[in-house]
Amino acid sequence: MKIPQKGYDRSLLPPPRPDMPPAAPPAWLKAAPALFLLLWSSGFVVLKVGLAYADPMTFLALRYACVVLILAPFLLFARPPLPRAAAAWGHLAMVGLLLQAGYFCFTYLSLKQGMSAGGLALIASLQPILIGLLAPAIAHERVDARRWAGLGLGVSGAALVIVAKASVDVLSPLGLLFAIGALLSITGGTLYEKRYGAETHPAVSNMVQYAVGLAVTAPLAFWLEPMRIEWTGALWASLVYLVLCNSLVAITLLLTMIRHGEASRVSALFFLVPPCTALIALAVLDEAIPALAWPGMALAALGILLVTRARKAGPR
Repeated sequence: MKIPQKGYDRSLLPPPRPDMPPAAPPAWLKAAPALFLLLWSSGFVVLKVGLAYADPMTFLALRYACVVLILAPFLLFARPPLPRAAAAWGHLAMVGLLLQAGYFCFTYLSLKQGMSAGGLALIASLQPILIGLLAPAIAHERVDARRWAGLGLGVSGAALVIVAKASVDVLSPLGLLFAIGALLSITGGTLYEKRYGAETHPAVSNMVQYAVGLAVTAPLAFWLEPMRIEWTGALWASLVYLVLCNSLVAITLLLTMIRHGEASRVSALFFLVPPCTALIALAVLDEAIPALAWPGMALAALGILLVTRARKAGPR
C-alpha cells in the first residue's frame, strides 16, 4: 500500500523491528557511578584489613569460593534465564578470566613481589588513557579532544594523590611486570565486555566469572603460599564486605555501566578511586591526607567532569 507523503496516519506504518533499537538502560543506572566509586574505593581499605590475617592469593580464592557458594543455591532454585548460544558462555568466561583471574591475581602477585602500593596504583591509573587509545579500534568509540583533556587532567590528579600518600618505588622487576599485567587485564576486560557483552542475568554472569576466577586462584594459592588464614572477627568482616559489596554489587555495576555506556567514560571513574580511597582511609583508618593530595583530588574531579560531559557524538 502506498502511503501519502502528507497527512498520513503513522499507525499504518509497520512496527519497528525489535532487534533494531538498543536496549534501554535501567533507571537505577544513574546512581551506579557514585555507588560503584564508594564500594570499589572502600574495598581497598577493607582488603588492607583482611590481608593482615591471610595470605593474598589464599584470601582471594576464599573470596571467590564464597561468591560461588552464595550464587549456587540461587541459580538452582530461582532458575534465571541462561544464555542460549555457546558463544555467550565463552564471552562470560573470557571476561571472568581477564577481570577476576587476570586483574586481581596480577595485583596480588605484584604486591607479593615487592611492588609498592603507590607504584601499583600509579600504573593502574593509566587504564583510562589506555582505554582511550584502544577504544576507537576495538569498541568503535570516538574520543574527542575535550575528553582527551579530561583524561590527561584525571591521570595527573590521580598521580598527585598517589605520590603524596605513598612511595612509588619499584623494588622488583617481576613486581613491575605483574603490575603491567594487571593494567592490561582490566583494560582488556573492559573493552571485551563493551564489544561482546550481552544482557545476561547478573547471577548467571557472576557465577561464570567467579567460577573461572576460583579455578585460577585456588591452584595458585596452593602453589605459591602456605595458605595461612587466621579466623578472626576482622577477617570475617573484611571477607563479608568484599564478597557482598565488591564481588557481587560493584562488579555488576561496572559491567552494566560498560554495557550501556562508552568504555572510555566509564573507565575514567578510576581516576577518582585514589582520592576516594584516601578519604575513606582517613575516616576508617585515621590515615592523614598530605597537602599535595588535595589539589590532586581537584584535578581528578575536573578531569572526570570533562570526560563525562564531553560533547555527545552524532548519529553513526
